[in-house]
Amino acid sequence: MADFPDVGSVATKLRNTLIQYYNTEDNEWRMIKATKNTTIWRKPSEEFGGNLYKTQGIVEDVANRIVDHIRPGPYRLHWDSLMTTMDVVEEFEENCCVMRYTTAGQLWNIIAPREFVDFSYTTDHEDGLLSCGISLDYGEVRPSFVRGFNHPCGWFCIPLQDNPGHSLLTGFIQTDLRGMLPQAAVDTAMASTLTTFYSDLRKALKA
Repeated sequence: MADFPDVGSVATKLRNTLIQYYNTEDNEWRMIKATKNTTIWRKPSEEFGGNLYKTQGIVEDVANRIVDHIRPGPYRLHWDSLMTTMDVVEEFEENCCVMRYTTAGQLWNIIAPREFVDFSYTTDHEDGLLSCGISLDYGEVRPSFVRGFNHPCGWFCIPLQDNPGHSLLTGFIQTDLRGMLPQAAVDTAMASTLTTFYSDLRKALKA
């Protein structure tokens, strides 16, 4: 990817954007789903015409192991039920890479399978870690897939002060699925997807 922009500047801008989301006041978010272990909120995205989703829950493990399961690597494809393929296209220094992955259809295939190509960056944050990403316009779309686009997304994983063996996992997701999809269908799919994400992750960490 000789035409890729400066990796350091892309990573820094992405990190700063996610920290801005992380520091957004609580009253700007509207809760759309709450389960025993996970809560999901949304607010209008400033990047595109859809929503920015915030999700949060406590995960019973240390931050390093949780983030190792989330970021591109050997674990993610084995436990994430939405993801169907994942390939690292190019690796850079300092925990940066470009990944291409596909996702399964959702809502009885009202949302057809999607393909994404993302720049991914993992770094320290406070006493924990931040793993974040943003989509790139790269390569041709595989047959039978719609190319989606992830605006700045990321996961903050911070150990609990009173129990460092447990971590607070906070995610920010704003995915433009593209295609002619009603916003209500997207909201339903995102709430379901994020709840399942936490459930699948917790099961994988206990395995």
